[in-house]
Amino acid sequence: MKLFGTVSLFNDFASEMIYPLLPAFFTGVLGAGAAALGTLDGAAEFASAVVKYVAGKLADRAERRGRLAVLGYAAAIIVRPIIAVTQAAWQVIGLRVVDRIGKGLRTPPRDAIIADATPPGLRGRAFGLHRGMDHAGAILGPLAAWYLLAIHHLGLRRVIAASIVPGAIALALAIWATWDWGRREGKAARERRSPAQHAAKQPERGGEMTDTMRRTLFAAIGMFYFIRMPETLLILRSQELGVSVALVPLLWAGVHVFKSSLSFVAGSWTDRSGAVRPMWVGWLCYAVLAAGMGFVRTALGAWILFLLLGSVWGLTESPERAVVARAARARLGSGFGAYHAATGIAALLGGIVLGTLYEHIGATPVFLGSAAAGAVLVGGYLVVGGSAGRRIGGP
Repeated sequence: MKLFGTVSLFNDFASEMIYPLLPAFFTGVLGAGAAALGTLDGAAEFASAVVKYVAGKLADRAERRGRLAVLGYAAAIIVRPIIAVTQAAWQVIGLRVVDRIGKGLRTPPRDAIIADATPPGLRGRAFGLHRGMDHAGAILGPLAAWYLLAIHHLGLRRVIAASIVPGAIALALAIWATWDWGRREGKAARERRSPAQHAAKQPERGGEMTDTMRRTLFAAIGMFYFIRMPETLLILRSQELGVSVALVPLLWAGVHVFKSSLSFVAGSWTDRSGAVRPMWVGWLCYAVLAAGMGFVRTALGAWILFLLLGSVWGLTESPERAVVARAARARLGSGFGAYHAATGIAALLGGIVLGTLYEHIGATPVFLGSAAAGAVLVGGYLVVGGSAGRRIGGP
């Protein structure tokens, strides 16, 4: 699994050289507004969500997983640098959509490989390791972008084009990783395809997850993706408070230090006491920090709050995947496909709504409203889903 983590490291190196620069590129170079920025995130996540659902179904057959993963990495790596030559916002949205389609193709089969190759009691740590390495790449990418912008004084277009270098490394590693997994694990994975065999080899702790538990927990996760502010709008808010475009990559790298560090912590926590507690703490942190982003008025405050928001992603990503692996059991591909599709659609709707509100009524009321929704989610889940969450208990 370390090799798959290295693939994600270099892929995010390439991706995150571009992503934190998109708000400046959109608003400064192309002249678009916050609504278009929210639509960028939303449309990209929607396309990714649809493809993830289909890719997940295909990834139920273990022999397809490696090919789907490589195809997904290739699609994203090829189209990203083309953003450097775009002349209109719709062109960036289109290319970003193709990039996310690549993510949709690779994510369910990759997560299914990780879950299938890991004992149930270690899945939190396995996903924590993967997410941690993924976020480590998202530290290197913004640092490289900052170096090219601030030290070499390259323009935004040239920095975006330079992302092809780590992208090519990621693609080569992805081909190697999937070949190596297929050689060592392919036969064993095919033997575990049958639900009866899989169930026999996947002992559960903490009691069965009933349909009611599953629906309650997944509805809460989906709602969180809907009410959470898109990261592009978090960057835009920081720029409006005085964080310069050249420093945005450093800010973005710092966020991923928190994400990477807490991914390991949350993964280990999930294996010890179940997935609900770290997710609940992550939701609570979001409510507090989003409210802070609504009230803050200085660049220093924006820096501090944005960095701390990295803890939200670190606390929630690994437990979510551990829950999905447990609920899906034999049909790991379908389970991860449905999870990523549902959260992607929620992010689409949330990105459009929050981006439009941001443009028309301003940042403060939108951030405070998102924070209030997060607080309601935390309270509601404690009342409605608390007992189910406690019963889920084990990994």
